[in-house]
Amino acid sequence: MLLAIDAGNTNIVFAVYDGDAQRCVWRCKADNGRTGDEYAAWLFPLFMQEKLEFAAITEAVICSVVPDANFHLMNLCRSRFGCDPFMVSHETVSLRISLDKPAEIGADRLVNALAVLHDYQSPAIVIDFGTATTFDVINDDDVYIGGVIAPGVNLSMEALHKAAAKLPRITIEKPSSVIGKDTISAMQSGVYWGYVGMIEGTLGRIMQELGWCKPLVIATGGLASLFADTITDIDKVDKDLTLRGLVHIYQNRLKQKVI
Repeated sequence: MLLAIDAGNTNIVFAVYDGDAQRCVWRCKADNGRTGDEYAAWLFPLFMQEKLEFAAITEAVICSVVPDANFHLMNLCRSRFGCDPFMVSHETVSLRISLDKPAEIGADRLVNALAVLHDYQSPAIVIDFGTATTFDVINDDDVYIGGVIAPGVNLSMEALHKAAAKLPRITIEKPSSVIGKDTISAMQSGVYWGYVGMIEGTLGRIMQELGWCKPLVIATGGLASLFADTITDIDKVDKDLTLRGLVHIYQNRLKQKVI
């Protein structure tokens, strides 16, 4: 079985795959100081609940945007699962990239682009609602040509709470009306409709700049469904896009090794 690890700035996702089938998936809060042994102690009871043993894992693939976590995650794979993990980067994936500095692109964005090419079509735009809200653009020649990085929704809400003494910490949800009748509803409206406007405006400018016919727009990340209900340009929500991209990358690597 394959252990796929997606290490982000807010959460780290661990998923077990048997071939193409997802067996289980777990999330924990990102902590750069957590050691491989600590990850193992957290994972062990979760494996037990699924009637899995660590020995069942024979391969591992890691997508990480947190350099400080890489050593500990690699150590986890080597010491507890007995396998040398495949680390995703612009140098280890078969994706054509048209950027001045390809080394700067986040591994998660590469994985999303490859997942789209494998499971969907091009041209395409991926919107990932993570710690940052990112837009990644793949043209009709299957080339990754760049994108947009904006502050994430939760990051913006936290900044608003910390910067203004009288503003509370709120949860994000679609408000019943644009005009808020109290502080919380006004903040929720500002965050929600502000991001709707940003996403719609950015999508429109990307498509205008490229002069394409309408590309496929896929949203992923925890808040994707919330915004897809309102933004008509979003064609599909795929919450497992990054994990499935990791599986495709590893399977393609195995095929190349056989060849």
